[in-house]
Order: sequence, then C-alpha cells, then structure tokens
Amino acid sequence: IGIMNIMLVSVTERTREIGVRVAVGARPRDILAQFLIEALTLAVLGGIIGAAVGLGVAKLLAAQFGWPMLVRPDVALLAIGFSGLVGVVFGLYPARKASLLDPIDALRYE
Repeated sequence: IGIMNIMLVSVTERTREIGVRVAVGARPRDILAQFLIEALTLAVLGGIIGAAVGLGVAKLLAAQFGWPMLVRPDVALLAIGFSGLVGVVFGLYPARKASLLDPIDALRYE
C-alpha cells in the first residue's frame, strides 16, 4: 500500500511532465511502462535492503548466542521476487491513472 501511495503522489506531482510527454508523442503504454518500472525498482530495492538487514541481524544473533545459521539463496531470491511482484501489483493503479491522463488537462494542471 505504501508503494501505491508513493506512486500516486509521484503521478500527481508529475502531471505536467506526463502531459508534455503525451503531447510530444508518448503513447499511453509508454507512460504505463515508465511508472510500472519505477514501482518495480522501488519494490525490488526495498526487498534487497530488507533481505540484507534481515541477514545482518540473523548473523549478529547467531554469533551472539552461538546458534547455527543457514542461508538459502533461493528463499532470499524468492522473497525479493515477491517484493517485485507486490510492487507491480500495487503500482498498476497509479501507472494506469497516469497513462489515461488527458494531455490538455495535464498541461493545464498546476
């Protein structure tokens, strides 16, 4: 939900930019792709940071208490992939909203 809110604010703040891009020939799917890529990037970077922090805390606790630790890269990649999927799903509404903006109204937006 946080990704969707961030992307909705981004669409609102960049309405004029979207209008200019559409006015000079960008297709709705180009605008859609731009915002979906931004949402995906945001989500995947968040997933990578989360996995790194989780691994660091796990290593710290394992060293402090003498616990064994097993790191499965496939599970970490699955978690990061799921994070990207969540980014695309929750970025779809703002991206679609941006791609359907009328260029005339977008250029008038202040």
